[in-house]
Amino acid sequence: MSGHDPDAPVRAAVNLQTWRHLTFLHWAYDVETVQSLVPPPLRVQTWEGQTWVGVIPFLMADVRLPRLPAPPGWDAFAELNVRCYVQAPDGRDGIWFLGMVVPRASFALSLRSIGLPYEVADGVVARGEDATDDARWDYRFGAPRGVLGLRTPQDSAWFTASVQTGAPLTAHERTPLVESLAGRWTAYHRRARALWRTPVEHEPWPLRHGTVTGELTTPLRWVGLPAPAGDPMVQTAEVVHARLGTFRPA
Repeated sequence: MSGHDPDAPVRAAVNLQTWRHLTFLHWAYDVETVQSLVPPPLRVQTWEGQTWVGVIPFLMADVRLPRLPAPPGWDAFAELNVRCYVQAPDGRDGIWFLGMVVPRASFALSLRSIGLPYEVADGVVARGEDATDDARWDYRFGAPRGVLGLRTPQDSAWFTASVQTGAPLTAHERTPLVESLAGRWTAYHRRARALWRTPVEHEPWPLRHGTVTGELTTPLRWVGLPAPAGDPMVQTAEVVHARLGTFRPA
């Protein structure tokens, strides 16, 4: 189940990834609005009658098979995903990705083969304008261009964010909601008309406060959601090292 610690170890990892300079941006949504974007038999999870959708920009790094180096171009690149929070009929909870973008067509094609909705977009993650301010992270993504990344006249500053990281969350501030949204140990995806799940394990998120400015909501409209009401809930995390297991029928 979701939460601070992984619900089970990934004993035989098939893929290793490092996630750096990550920002969680979360907005509350009407349950049925999000449910309309999620395939059965998954159901969106609710907290006090509403659900949450996250826009998560970060730096993907050192993507590789165990005991092998990263393929060319997979050592570090920007990613942004839009995700919601779901539960399967067996009670297991996890993530359903509504949309995902990276600047690497080879990576997008590889992960689309298992049913993840990657598209190609220009993307940059930097530490401040001069890339030396450890407390500030800047993100910039161009408009998604499909899986092959063919350029179009609409390419633009589709998502921009400047995030100032703050103090670590206290134990009191790491509420069950915050822990549940951040600590997800299963990713669901569709492949060949079947529902699959991939187990994930990493150390607990080192969550910190954050403040954000920028053009933040275009990815939500891209995946078919209305513009959100109000400002997002924001947390940041410097780095975790993830182990992904073999995907299996859900």
